Amino acid sequence: MSVEFNHTIVLTRDREKSARFLAEVLGLEVGEPAGMFLPVTTANGVTLDFATVDADIPVQHYAFLVSEDEFDAILARLVDAGVPLQADPHGRHPRRINRNDGGRGVYFRDPAGHGLEAITRPYGSDPASPLNGTTEEVPGAV
Repeated sequence: MSVEFNHTIVLTRDREKSARFLAEVLGLEVGEPAGMFLPVTTANGVTLDFATVDADIPVQHYAFLVSEDEFDAILARLVDAGVPLQADPHGRHPRRINRNDGGRGVYFRDPAGHGLEAITRPYGSDPASPLNGTTEEVPGAV
């Protein structure tokens, strides 16, 4: 058997709020609770198990590889919901997306403060792309 990533636990102050946010933005479903976990499963079978905790939560980063059509839908949902977005993880390019590797990428935060990212091309898939380092404004973005 080859090694595959199966699941991870996402700590949050409110598992329902965070799981529903991610599912709505990505166009996924929230699964049935499994003990303390509320799962959201991606198309490749990886499950993010959201757990409510009453403790300081370190910020984590979760990136999702999506199709161009899925990216359009995700971006539209973020803009419609008034979720602040940016082209980079450091917030130097607010209200913009990046065009790295000839694809498109966007960063945003979930209700727990975790950094989320949607990309249409894996990092390093086109290091010679003339679009690397380019950003584009997103009309209506906050």
